[in-house]
Amino acid sequence: MKEIKHIVISGNIGVGKTTLSKKISKKFDWELQLEEVNDNPYLDDFYKSMRDWSFHLQIFFLNSRFNQIQKISESKKIVIQDRSIYEDYEVFTKTLYDSGVLKRREFDNYKRLYNTILKYISEPDLLIYLRNTDIDKIISNIEKRSRNFEKAIDKKYLQKLNLYYENWIKNHPQDKVLTIDLSVNDFMEDPEFLKKIYSMIEKKINELT
Repeated sequence: MKEIKHIVISGNIGVGKTTLSKKISKKFDWELQLEEVNDNPYLDDFYKSMRDWSFHLQIFFLNSRFNQIQKISESKKIVIQDRSIYEDYEVFTKTLYDSGVLKRREFDNYKRLYNTILKYISEPDLLIYLRNTDIDKIISNIEKRSRNFEKAIDKKYLQKLNLYYENWIKNHPQDKVLTIDLSVNDFMEDPEFLKKIYSMIEKKINELT
């Protein structure tokens, strides 16, 4: 019987990962590893000038995520992680590079470091992908949390991230993926939908174990 230890919640900026992670952690009594946002020294500068600060930001997240994975491996509880190290590269870094924001030498340097890290970590046991094709709804969510640095987020950037997320998920082992569509339903406003999400997670874990 396989033991479930590491669960990741993935999805675009503003899709609801952190909020849902906290609810799931409380519901199932799982340890929670949140993405470093408030203590991130580069986010504000990044949204003011992506070209100048994208490499610094991505390296910061790469290091932060690697440290989280080390802590997860040492934990005796099931851990739910807010975003994975894989989407840092497959979604965000690739989007920045393909958009011309990240320079080739920066991308190559990042990729070499990323591939080195992959040798020392294991994939999560379950990836919960939060899909939302309604970009206007995502923007509304971002505006509600009132982070000053996020006011500069471009709609086209969010649309590109959605496309890269879909491509990444499509190529991820599907037996380890649980997709939850938030394009129409809202777990914050619909308690029954939140209960359904809990049931979906329980069912998926039972399938994996």
